[in-house]
Amino acid sequence: MTPLSTTSATNAPPDLAKRKGLIALLDIDPRLLGMIGALVALCVGFDLLTDGRFLTSRNLFNLTIQTVSVAIMATGMVFVIVTRHIDLSVGALLATCSAMMAVTQTIVAPDWLGLGLGHPMIAPLAILVGLVTGALIGAFHGWVIGYLGVPAFIVTLGGLLVWRNVAWYLTDGQTIGPLDQAFQLLGGIGGTLGETWGWILGGLATIALILSQWRGRQAKIDHDFPVKPLWAEVGMGVITVGLVLGFIATLNAYDVPRIKLERLFEARGEVMPEGFTMGYGVPYSVLLLLLVIVVMRVIARRTRLGRYIFAAGGNPEAATLSGIDTRLLTVKVFTIMGILCALSAVVASARLSFHSNDIGTLDELRVIAAAVIGGTALSGGLGTIRGAIVGALVMQSLQSGMAMVGVDAPFQNIVIGGVLVIAVLIDILYRKRMGTRI
Repeated sequence: MTPLSTTSATNAPPDLAKRKGLIALLDIDPRLLGMIGALVALCVGFDLLTDGRFLTSRNLFNLTIQTVSVAIMATGMVFVIVTRHIDLSVGALLATCSAMMAVTQTIVAPDWLGLGLGHPMIAPLAILVGLVTGALIGAFHGWVIGYLGVPAFIVTLGGLLVWRNVAWYLTDGQTIGPLDQAFQLLGGIGGTLGETWGWILGGLATIALILSQWRGRQAKIDHDFPVKPLWAEVGMGVITVGLVLGFIATLNAYDVPRIKLERLFEARGEVMPEGFTMGYGVPYSVLLLLLVIVVMRVIARRTRLGRYIFAAGGNPEAATLSGIDTRLLTVKVFTIMGILCALSAVVASARLSFHSNDIGTLDELRVIAAAVIGGTALSGGLGTIRGAIVGALVMQSLQSGMAMVGVDAPFQNIVIGGVLVIAVLIDILYRKRMGTRI
C-alpha cells in the first residue's frame, strides 16, 4: 500500500508540491504566513484608500499603542481556548480592574493613606491593586468552572454582566480622573523611550534574536533533528532582524510636536535650538507587551504548566488519566487571564488618562477574534502566542482603517463580527484539508 503522504505528493500539481516543499524546508507556519499576508494586504489597501495616510509613522505609532491592550489579553485567551474554554468577561473584568485602580489613585491613596499628589507610591500601589483584583476574579471564575463544573460560557457570560456593573457601582457611574502622572506613562504617547534608547533596544533585540536562532539550531543538531539549510537560516534571520529594526525606525520617525518640545526646553530654562527635532521612540506600553509575549511564550514552550495546558486541551481524558489535575489547571489558566486583563486595564486607562464607564466595551469580541484569527482552535489543543499578536494587529488595522475611511462605528462591528465567523470557517476548512482534528 502506498503511504498517504507519497500519494498526496504524487497527485499534487508540480508547482503546488514545490511550494509545499519550500514551506516545509523553511519550517514556516503556513497559517502564520497567510495572516501576515492578510495584514500586509489590509495595510496597503487602506493606505491607497486614504491617499497614503494609513502607512505614515504617526498612524502606525498610534496603531501600535491601540493594539497593546487587546494583544495582552489575546495572549491569555490562547491558553483559555486551548484548554477548551472561553472567557466572555474580559472586557468587563478590565473595567472592574480599571475602576479599582482609579479609585485607589483618587480616593484611597490621598484620603485614606495621606499620599499627596504625585507621590511615587501611588502608581505602583494602584497597579498592585489592579493585579490582585484581576487575579482573584480570574481564580474565582476558574474555581467555579473547574471545581463546581459550571460551563465556562455560562460563568463568564454571567461575569460579563456582573463585573461591568460592579465597575459602575465602584465609581458611582462617574468618570474618574485625571489619573496619576506616573501611571499615565504606561498609556503610550505619554511615556516613551526616545530615539536613542529605541535603537539600543533594537540592538539588544537583534542580539537576542540571533543568539536564540543559533541556540535553537545547535539544539536540533545535538539531538539529530532536521535543520534548515544554512542559507534559509540566515535569510530568515535577516528578515526578522529587518522587521525589528524597521519597527524601531518607524516609531522613532514620529516626531514630537514642536510646541511640546518648546515647552520642555522652557521648563528647563533653555531655548530650543533652531531646527531641533526629536522622535517619540518605543512606548512603555509596547515594552510591557513585549515582556508579556516573552513570559507567555516561555510558559507555553518551556514550563510544565504550558505542557499541561496543551496536553489537557488536546485530550482532557488522557491528561486526567496521566495525573494532571485539570481542575487546578483551569484555576491557573483563568488566574493568568485575570492578571492579563488587569495589565490591559493599566494600559487602556493610562492611555485615556482617566477611567470611563465604557472602557473595555466589546473587547470580548476583539480578544476572541484575535486569538481565533491567530490560529487558536476552538476545539482546543492548538494555538500560538505569536499568532494571537498578529491576529490582534489584523483586528486593530481593520478597525482603524475603516475609521480613517469614514465607515460608521456600527458597520465596523458588523465587519469585525463577519471576519470572526469567516476566520473560524477558514480554520475548519484548513484543518479538514490537513487531516487534523477540528
